[in-house]
Amino acid sequence: MQRWIVTGGAGFIGSNLVRQILATRPEVEVTVYDALTYAGHRESLVDCEANPRFRFVQGDICDGPALSAAVAGAQRVYHLAAESHVDRSIHGPAEFVRTNVEGTFRVLEAVRAAKGVRLVHVSTDEVYGSLGPTGLFTEETPIDPSSPYSSSKASSDLLVQAWCRTFKIDAVITRCSNNYGPYQMPEKLIPVMVRKALAGQPLPVYGDGLNVRDWIHVDDHNRGVLLAGDKGESGRVYNLGGEAERTNLALVKRLLAHLGRPESLIAYVTDRPGHDRRYAMDITRARRELGFEPEVRFEPGLDATIDWYQQNAAWCDAVEGNASHRAHLTRNYQQR
Repeated sequence: MQRWIVTGGAGFIGSNLVRQILATRPEVEVTVYDALTYAGHRESLVDCEANPRFRFVQGDICDGPALSAAVAGAQRVYHLAAESHVDRSIHGPAEFVRTNVEGTFRVLEAVRAAKGVRLVHVSTDEVYGSLGPTGLFTEETPIDPSSPYSSSKASSDLLVQAWCRTFKIDAVITRCSNNYGPYQMPEKLIPVMVRKALAGQPLPVYGDGLNVRDWIHVDDHNRGVLLAGDKGESGRVYNLGGEAERTNLALVKRLLAHLGRPESLIAYVTDRPGHDRRYAMDITRARRELGFEPEVRFEPGLDATIDWYQQNAAWCDAVEGNASHRAHLTRNYQQR
């Protein structure tokens, strides 16, 4: 029996990854290492708790000794522990530097000390910056981050590459486009809009709403992450995207139509500072080297995601019930 570690496994992508590993890898035991900050919740793992191959360790990613103890004896580490919201990074960048940069350093040192461990470092397309109206991000696109969040993730990517080259650890990096699906913290676009639409409240859309994002279902993303762990070449970067470019405005209108709510609920708010205009991913390398292929088509995937938030209001209530979340929504979505 192999033992794999998922840092940040009580968060959105992490909890879905844990669920996918337990469902598809019967030869693997999974240990979640998570600090349970505002974005990590045991409620997101409740269906995993009874599985004998599941274990939870509450710990800070910057606590080197605790992290090393968790990693010792493991064969693989999936590193997803991160501060991940651009808006929060603008208002409080220090925590992003601590978690995303120092935290990744601690993971790298734990992996280096353990020996024989493969690290999969999960990153973001935001490290590339903003695209013009045409073209795609490839793995050779220069890193050009725009926000404290993306710059902290770019820094963590560079640390991983340096540890591969200098210390010869075995690590791969994945960079994903915007994820959607169940168990996403209700501060991100889709769950925010669903919750507000259901309540009949204004839906806050930044700027003109024409910023473009490439969307990938969290299950497709995690299939790519697992393939990178299985087949990826050490030191290599793999882009994982859903090939589903949509403007934020088009997405919100689709969401309202699915819920039977009027477009008059859309409220344009002051744009985010340094807001990247467009992201789009070239996934040729992941297709060729990993056999990766997104399977979930965006429209039915979005509809199913909207339905999940409707049907799991109790989960949303539980994770929204903290002062940090309420203050974030008030601060960031001031109507023009």
